[in-house]
Amino acid sequence: MTRVLVPLAILEGESVSTGLPTLLATMDVTVLGYHVLPEQTPPDQARLQYEDRATAALTDLVGAFEAAGGSADHRLVFTHDRERTVDRVADEVAADAYAVTGATGSVDRLLVALTGDLVVDRITAFVAELVGDREIGVTLFLATDDEPGGRDSIAAAADSLAERALDIETILAVDEPPLEALVEAATTHDAIVMGERSPSLRSFLLGEEADRVAAEAVGPVLVVREESTDAATTREQGIDADRASQRED
Repeated sequence: MTRVLVPLAILEGESVSTGLPTLLATMDVTVLGYHVLPEQTPPDQARLQYEDRATAALTDLVGAFEAAGGSADHRLVFTHDRERTVDRVADEVAADAYAVTGATGSVDRLLVALTGDLVVDRITAFVAELVGDREIGVTLFLATDDEPGGRDSIAAAADSLAERALDIETILAVDEPPLEALVEAATTHDAIVMGERSPSLRSFLLGEEADRVAAEAVGPVLVVREESTDAATTREQGIDADRASQRED
């Protein structure tokens, strides 16, 4: 089954919206509780001080995903480098996507961004599994300066999902800044799915663009990863990644 990594600053009280466990009920979920330490603080010292509290919070979160009908586990990491830790744990658990949490209730329609240098088949396969047989509508979004090519691309993606009996709509934004167009479209959707190589993704997740989208959108963002060599090897060998909770970067 497809796995989604949900990273949370666990000791800062970051949690998940009420709708996220239900949305991810068709996925395997790993909740990554992380705590970023000052450079001079040894991880072992932080673990002794905070592990019990952080683990209790993670156990409650796993329970929320399981109560929604999904499968979930958790990892706990004390680290000096959040970004590197999230990438490493994602590889170790062979995560297919990240979840950037948002505030949402029930998810009735997804906005799926196809803009950028993406493996569209990987995104549409993820969306098909995510939706399953539930009545969740899907809007495919593509920003492009090539209108004929864009229409062909979005039509092909729509056809592949329509074959799985999904409710599909499309938005083609021609000659518009991709991020601005995405933000505008997001306001009428409950959650966003996008690819890892979308424009400005790194800043989207960690910078000003994330704040802007979070302010405009009402739901979480699911970022479909490119499958790395490490993730593929992990998947093939079935390596248990429990050591993620014992190491730090």
